[in-house]
Amino acid sequence: MQGRLSPRMLRAAWPANRRPSWRLLLVIGLVLACLITAMVVVNTSHQTRAQYARLQQLERERDQLQTEWGQLLLEESAWSSPARIERLAVERLEMRLPHVNEVEVIRP
Repeated sequence: MQGRLSPRMLRAAWPANRRPSWRLLLVIGLVLACLITAMVVVNTSHQTRAQYARLQQLERERDQLQTEWGQLLLEESAWSSPARIERLAVERLEMRLPHVNEVEVIRP
């Protein structure tokens, strides 16, 4: 029986049988875990940069709105100043302060 090999002889002659060893499975698992972790880190970094750019844009918009709000407050105070109101009343509406003789006191 020199032409035939027994199963025991086949296993001894072929050390890398089809069943992978636990060490190989461990290495493959660790490599996959490293690749997945690297992809997650890249994705997280990208999202962080995008959100930071959005934050800066919103802060610039906030600053512009605060500047505009300050200008509007100044404009409102200029339009509602008592001196301006009195001048417009005299010029446009021809209003004047009444003389003392024209004042009538109404009592309830």
